[in-house]
Amino acid sequence: MAAARGLLVTGLNALRVGTCLQGARRGCVPARSYSSAAGSHEDKLKSRQAEMMARGLPKQKPIPGVKHVVVVASGKGGVGKSTTAVNLALGLAASDHVKAVGLLDADVYGPSIPRMMNLKGNPEVSDRNLMIPLVNYGIQCMSMGFLVEETAPVVWRGLMVMSAIERLLRQVDWGELDYLVIDMPPGTGDVQLSISQNIPVSGAVIVSTPQDIALLDARRGAEMFHKVNVPVLGLVQNMSVFRCPKCDHQTHIFGEDGAKQLAATMGLDILGDIPLHINIRETCDLGKPVVVSNPESSEAKAYVAIALEIIKRISK
Repeated sequence: MAAARGLLVTGLNALRVGTCLQGARRGCVPARSYSSAAGSHEDKLKSRQAEMMARGLPKQKPIPGVKHVVVVASGKGGVGKSTTAVNLALGLAASDHVKAVGLLDADVYGPSIPRMMNLKGNPEVSDRNLMIPLVNYGIQCMSMGFLVEETAPVVWRGLMVMSAIERLLRQVDWGELDYLVIDMPPGTGDVQLSISQNIPVSGAVIVSTPQDIALLDARRGAEMFHKVNVPVLGLVQNMSVFRCPKCDHQTHIFGEDGAKQLAATMGLDILGDIPLHINIRETCDLGKPVVVSNPESSEAKAYVAIALEIIKRISK
């Protein structure tokens, strides 16, 4: 509804500006005064549009017991977003200043957190009729993958998906969490808007490879969060470089510093670089993410450094 209103108001704005232009051509408005008048008129229209958009937005309600919500998002799939979300959650938990971390898999159609966190089974229900998260490596996890068979497709329409997201957000007994990391589905659709508008989000982390086509979608993702007033903490440049295990030669398979250039054009920062390394892929496939299975590796340290940067930015 809010998006539809925004499109309608935008269309009306364009129509009004076009009418003013036609009037100026016919001599109704002096040509010299049009520039300042149009500027003032556009400011009023923008203010009015923001007011109307705000009326259509739901009131944000915090998740009981959760201090900070961090969403990990990407404009497209296949850029390592879920792998990043899992290792960032473990990196946050590794900080001495963080007591408890939760991980929510918001990708209803393709949940991957159960496999990456080596968790199976159905969540139990508390006395308050709330689902109790499954726990591994000290991280409380909730996913649609716990509620359906691993190979069963989720063939749902939009309203059913939104109802499932609402339950995953509101009907889970998270206890007391310092951080809840939400692994968002790829894209900029209903789920992203619903989460951003219904709960207070401390910040968004955008994951992208340096590839041009991935960066286009990453930009769309960042712009979406700007429009719904969610602060973008920065970009993570994933698969930034491949180092040959035999000769130690470095190759930028997906391009070099593409995310850094995008960040510079958007006034954002790069939170860190994650290399393209077989160790990251293998450990997640085995349900033993690199941050816990090989914490002294350079790959694990890269995730932990990004997690510490997230804590630093949110604390400000």
